[in-house]
Amino acid sequence: MRRPLPLINPHPGGRSAMTCRYRCGNACFHDVPNTSGNEYLGDVIAGVLSRRSVLRAGAVVTVAAAAGTAATGRATAADATATESAAESAAAGGRAGRPARGLRFATVPPNTLDAVTVPEGYAQNVVIRWGEPILRGAPAFDPDRQTARAQAGQFGYNNDFLALLPLPGEPRRQLLVANHEYTDEVLMFAGYDPEHPTREQVEVGWAAHGLSAVVVAEDKRLGRLTAVPGHRLNRRITATTPFLLTGPAAGGRLLRTSADRTGRRVLGTLNNCAGGTTPWGTVLSGEENFDQYFANAGAVTDPVRAARLKRYGMTGGASERKWERYDRRFDVAKEPNEPNRFGWVVEFDPYDPESTPRKRTALGRFKHEAAQPRLTRDGRPVVYMGDDERFDYFYKFVSSRRMRKGNSRAAREHNLTLLDEGTLYVAKLTGNSPEKEVDGSGRLPADGAFDGSGEWIPLAGGGTSYVEGMTAEEVYVFTRLAADRVGATKMDRPEDVEPSPRTGRVYIALTNNTERGKDGAAGPDEANPRNGNKHGQVLELAELRDDPAAGRFSWRLFLVCGDPEDPSSYFAGFPKDRVSPISCPDNLAFDAHGNLWIATDGSALGSHDGLFGVATAGPRRGEVKQFLTVPAGAETCGPIVQDRRVLVAVQHPGEVDGADVEHPASQWPDGPGRITRPAVVSVWRTDGGDIGV
Repeated sequence: MRRPLPLINPHPGGRSAMTCRYRCGNACFHDVPNTSGNEYLGDVIAGVLSRRSVLRAGAVVTVAAAAGTAATGRATAADATATESAAESAAAGGRAGRPARGLRFATVPPNTLDAVTVPEGYAQNVVIRWGEPILRGAPAFDPDRQTARAQAGQFGYNNDFLALLPLPGEPRRQLLVANHEYTDEVLMFAGYDPEHPTREQVEVGWAAHGLSAVVVAEDKRLGRLTAVPGHRLNRRITATTPFLLTGPAAGGRLLRTSADRTGRRVLGTLNNCAGGTTPWGTVLSGEENFDQYFANAGAVTDPVRAARLKRYGMTGGASERKWERYDRRFDVAKEPNEPNRFGWVVEFDPYDPESTPRKRTALGRFKHEAAQPRLTRDGRPVVYMGDDERFDYFYKFVSSRRMRKGNSRAAREHNLTLLDEGTLYVAKLTGNSPEKEVDGSGRLPADGAFDGSGEWIPLAGGGTSYVEGMTAEEVYVFTRLAADRVGATKMDRPEDVEPSPRTGRVYIALTNNTERGKDGAAGPDEANPRNGNKHGQVLELAELRDDPAAGRFSWRLFLVCGDPEDPSSYFAGFPKDRVSPISCPDNLAFDAHGNLWIATDGSALGSHDGLFGVATAGPRRGEVKQFLTVPAGAETCGPIVQDRRVLVAVQHPGEVDGADVEHPASQWPDGPGRITRPAVVSVWRTDGGDIGV
């Protein structure tokens, strides 16, 4: 019998203290920002519904639905029950056969190797590292002579979300877009003094944030990718790049500063985590833990302003990086509205290097992990979004405008307005089991699943607020407070939210929440069923009649993560002794076969983070297989799964307590004596075949 993996790090979520310090400003050690008294999911159960009554209510999230019977939303309860029974009866034989197509690779075991470890028969290369020049005239990286000017032309730090876009007219080339979430100054600069950073170090940090666009060339025979420096489409967006604020809150009093009296122009983007790609060819990027960059919130005496700042995690005095010493906009006491200009979804046109990126206020302001659209049947985009904070919410935006097809100038200009008009919603979930059956242990209720129904509560649309006591501008700028008022469901850190291109099912990564069930905090509910939840779960949501604009949905927990020998873990009913251990799901992606791929962040199982594939349909539904692991201290980010390659962003390698430039905790990617550098990695089959086939 396999022994449970030991815990080697007591830090919340399995992360090092250094990661919490630089990535999110020690958010896990601050009071939970959500102190609202809105109802918890377990308190709003209107009655004990049978599982079949939930199926009759609308969309179906079951083994049968995942197998495809409800993909159009037309399946009846009888159809679903019959198909589910058939699937279960076939499971004994099907589960003994081959893994799902796309997942047929040798599983990588949990490990703590200081390397990117891939399956047997696969190879890898580093596509691009922090500091490599991408713009014309940018110098080669020199860790001992870093300048802001050089960094502004080089690949940024701590790559997170990745997108690979086609490049018409240039065979065997693609356009890679990467987010750069945050900087680890102690791992960037030799002799760094966190109490006295120099102006140059601060300005290098500004230039290392943001996004990079860089053309990459494909090897003719292998999955290897290499950067093409100096290409006309290569671009850097930093913390000082001009942005436009657009949508219903743009120009409002809450977005005006002494430097921008219009409330429509802002410098830079910060803490860009995951994102998405749009059907009209742009990239979306979520501004996440922006609060940590702003100083002196504790000096604010006005109770309304102080409460708003606290709800977004801003308290105390000096910031970690001390940016306020070199730019007054990072001092809340001097520029009270500057924080309101961050926490948005950014839209960026990578095919136009002269375009001005935009912050879309219609999508609300919170700690955006990601934003991935799908289209309604009449062509209107719907964007799903998670707010990465303990006990916060997940949202969707439904545009009121239809996408125009084609690549004409008129079509592109029209499509760049799609995310400025529409309705913003927040999710409220209801379980279908008695409260006494959801006791915080993670034990399945009597009906055999954590599942239920839900509704999308409108917050604002068309310039109108639907929240009593708040103007439309206040709803968009202080979206968390609006969601508090309408009783949204408090979740365990909703991070990446991804709709399946094949089935329309929406998958939400709920990374962890060790505060669940503690005194004064929300207790367990059916969507968040474990107290002290250190491993997280993945929720599967089906919109009513498979309509992305619907007001109601059904849901169930697809995975309850953790060691398979832990009684509280669950893998969609798949035999637990035949899955890879997985902890702290974060970024999500799909392959062409409909499998869900999960990148982890802060595994609390004693092994390094990794990338996992899991079947979402058929008799192998719920079979989790680990595809790779990342080096010491690193996080797996931005997965892309193409037919013949897998890309991951290896973020913050060597981010281990006590490490610095002089005392590195990782020798990746370039070996001993070289500075540790975040990088993008490509993985492919050595025989040139498709991934997992």
